[in-house]
Amino acid sequence: MTIHLITTGGSIDKTYSPLTSSFEVGEPQAPVLLRDAGLSEEIVHDEVCRRDSLDLTPEDRAAVVAAVRRSPHRKVLITHGTDTVAETALALNGLPGKVIVLTGAMKPAAFRDSDAPFNLGFAVAALETLPPGVYIAFHGRIFDPARVAKAPTKDRFESL
Repeated sequence: MTIHLITTGGSIDKTYSPLTSSFEVGEPQAPVLLRDAGLSEEIVHDEVCRRDSLDLTPEDRAAVVAAVRRSPHRKVLITHGTDTVAETALALNGLPGKVIVLTGAMKPAAFRDSDAPFNLGFAVAALETLPPGVYIAFHGRIFDPARVAKAPTKDRFESL
């Protein structure tokens, strides 16, 4: 089966810009990480936007929902920034027949100690095992989008 990868930006895709002396959302990293992982599943990639999740607009969220709705694939993996991932996940509720998993990273994929590769691998495993629905997958845990909160001081997510 095919995994439909939809990217939106977030920390997973951030790179350091020497011109601005800051981190900026760059090229999507998930396609490269998944290719390097040697998955047997085919990956189809669509980029909806390149934004920090705090900068996502209602139009961006609507574009994510539209991309998932028109996808012919049952398994949908969405990379997203950590600050508003639950908001986007809740917007996806009610799309029948699909397993939709949102993930990302607390640290950019370019960092040696990034959680990005693990989170992506875990999200793929979630796609393979979960029933249809919308889920958030981070740090070895599956979360209900209506019952999750980012714990920034702990660098992880927690159930409410």
